Amino acid sequence: MKIFVVTKKHITLFIFYCITALFIIYFASYGVIVMTSSSKRLIPIYNVSTNENKIAITFDVAWGAQDTDEIISILDKYNAKATFFVLGEWVDKNPDSVKSFSDAGHYIASHSNTHDSLSAMPKSAIKKQLITCNEKIEKTTGTKNELFRAPSGDYNNSVIEVANELGMYTIQWNVDSLDYRGLSQDEIYNRVVKNAKSGDIILFHNDVKNTPKVLPKIIENLQSKGFELVTVDELIYKDNFKINHTGTQESLELVQNRIARQKLPAIPNLI
Repeated sequence: MKIFVVTKKHITLFIFYCITALFIIYFASYGVIVMTSSSKRLIPIYNVSTNENKIAITFDVAWGAQDTDEIISILDKYNAKATFFVLGEWVDKNPDSVKSFSDAGHYIASHSNTHDSLSAMPKSAIKKQLITCNEKIEKTTGTKNELFRAPSGDYNNSVIEVANELGMYTIQWNVDSLDYRGLSQDEIYNRVVKNAKSGDIILFHNDVKNTPKVLPKIIENLQSKGFELVTVDELIYKDNFKINHTGTQESLELVQNRIARQKLPAIPNLI
């Protein structure tokens, strides 16, 4: 029969491994990203964890401008606000449309200056893209912008780092209408409303055939469920937040309150 002698070293190692395992389980439960030397991927905001019944409708604006008045009229009818991510080049060609969106109370955000792949650019070129577009927005609308969405949603750490340096929030989406693919009205409608929930960021495009036709029905459905349609600027948290591994932005205060209710140890501030 073998006799095992338990030493202080064994006990210490056992306690260490137990604590390590508990930390891993704890952090995984709350979606906290623990950065290591091999894991430093930055993530934009895809949606927001919120206790308020708010959803943000967004449009990527890069093509024509024929439906500007129609979209404004629809949004105005339902007292809904939207965010328009515009290309700087589009602003050059359609300053009246940009001003009309802004004057109607919608948020004008940056989609960069051109529709090129930012992740393939050096930081200096990315910075020029964002600054140039912001300058055009401010010149046209008289308002400063702090929201940014990369063309085609194409980003890497450099893109987000430049946006952060400029005091801008990088925004993606978690509900894609795929309207630009020529989907039918029913297909667009079902994609958007099927799993709609608070904090969603919905992606549409301007100058797309079926979007203005189905937009009223989508808005009516969302509002019938009690959702308020707000700009991204009104939806996101501006400080004291974290973005988990899925791209959900969370308020640190709400996270701490949730943990307190469950009587768990306070979460470390990793920001």
